[in-house]
Amino acid sequence: MNQQHIVPIPIKAAIITVSSTRTKENDTSGKTIESILKSAGIQVIYYTIVFDRIELIRAEIYHALKNSNCIIVNGGTGLTHDDCTIESVVPLLDKKIDGFGELFRLISYKEIGTSSMLSRAIAGICHGKVIFCIPGSTAAVTLATKDLIVPEIAHILSHANK
Repeated sequence: MNQQHIVPIPIKAAIITVSSTRTKENDTSGKTIESILKSAGIQVIYYTIVFDRIELIRAEIYHALKNSNCIIVNGGTGLTHDDCTIESVVPLLDKKIDGFGELFRLISYKEIGTSSMLSRAIAGICHGKVIFCIPGSTAAVTLATKDLIVPEIAHILSHANK
């Protein structure tokens, strides 16, 4: 990575878990994201769980955008009738980061095979801030956060704020 492209930006993260069954006590994926971010020195300033409903997901994203510049939404990215995270987020994006979803599926393919194509993981920029939408399994959030988000978040935000 070319260090000239990176400017010092304090990263303030928000975690939004989309689920109709998880609570703060059993949300291993949200806790995993939080742990990985904190281990990387990234401040987590917001963490919530929301039901799979477009208006509720958007309300939490709007709330997170007020104080965060890195929002990680986990869950609701699949193909079932109630998966609506992607439909909630895409209209909010100024620019999509297509490579994020492509890389996520490529790395996932090496781990889980062709079922990785069912993931609709995406990322994009909204008013100079980045939103990542990733599957809700603990393995998926670990891969996305540790291998893709943490190594590139400063680079992404540097470009998004030029």
